[in-house]
Amino acid sequence: METIGPDALAGWLPQRPRDSHKGDNGHVLCVGGEHGSGGAVVLCAQAALRTGAGLVSVATRAAHVPALLGRQPEAMAHAVESTEDLLPLLARATVVAIGPGLGQGEWGRAMLAATLASAKPLVLDADALNLLAAAPRELPADAILTPHPGEAARLLGSSSADVQSDRSGAAHVLAGRYGCVVVLKGAGTLVAAPGHSTRVVAAGNPGMATGGMGDLLTGVVAALRAQGLPAFDAASCGALLHAHAGDIAARDGMRGLLPSDLLPRLRECANPAA
Repeated sequence: METIGPDALAGWLPQRPRDSHKGDNGHVLCVGGEHGSGGAVVLCAQAALRTGAGLVSVATRAAHVPALLGRQPEAMAHAVESTEDLLPLLARATVVAIGPGLGQGEWGRAMLAATLASAKPLVLDADALNLLAAAPRELPADAILTPHPGEAARLLGSSSADVQSDRSGAAHVLAGRYGCVVVLKGAGTLVAAPGHSTRVVAAGNPGMATGGMGDLLTGVVAALRAQGLPAFDAASCGALLHAHAGDIAARDGMRGLLPSDLLPRLRECANPAA
């Protein structure tokens, strides 16, 4: 097992070449935001932008598009009410982040099925994981799952207590079962993948235990994957960057820390060589 701390970020995040352009930095498509859950996919998109993705698109319910554009005009918002609306967006994406606010209804199931069929590099979180637990299926080897202990338990058919009693074992079994990278969130986030030594993230704090933090992580990891990091390194760097940003933001106090408080810190932490 390998412990990684903030000093490791510079090895993954060198300064960009002077002649780089947005096409070099990938196109992240964030899919989510069922009715009543539009904020989750907004946070995901904002995190992807602040972590350096060249382009970020959002596929969400039409009702959420005006609020998304008002909050983050740099994100390309698309009203997606059917699979037919989603397919052209999938074709243009480098990486797809799916799950924040996705819901487990008919719309969410259709979005997940189309995304899995696209064979694009994937980051799956939240309801994408819950839907996967309800109907397991094969995933691409470079997919990244980002469960909290409850979601991991559903994927494993066990309980949160079982996962927490052996976090390393649970992450290892989950990575082996789905043949992909797993980021098991929590105190001492673990990153596991077949053929790799598990990494432990030595950063993060209790103030991050609030709704929406996982949506940020999904966007962070997707952005790093889109910028060319291999799946295991994108997951490791993303979990570390997210946790380190949380530690900096928590200097003003852990209680009341919001996911949006991390956004400017993500940019700071994503430029360790600056």
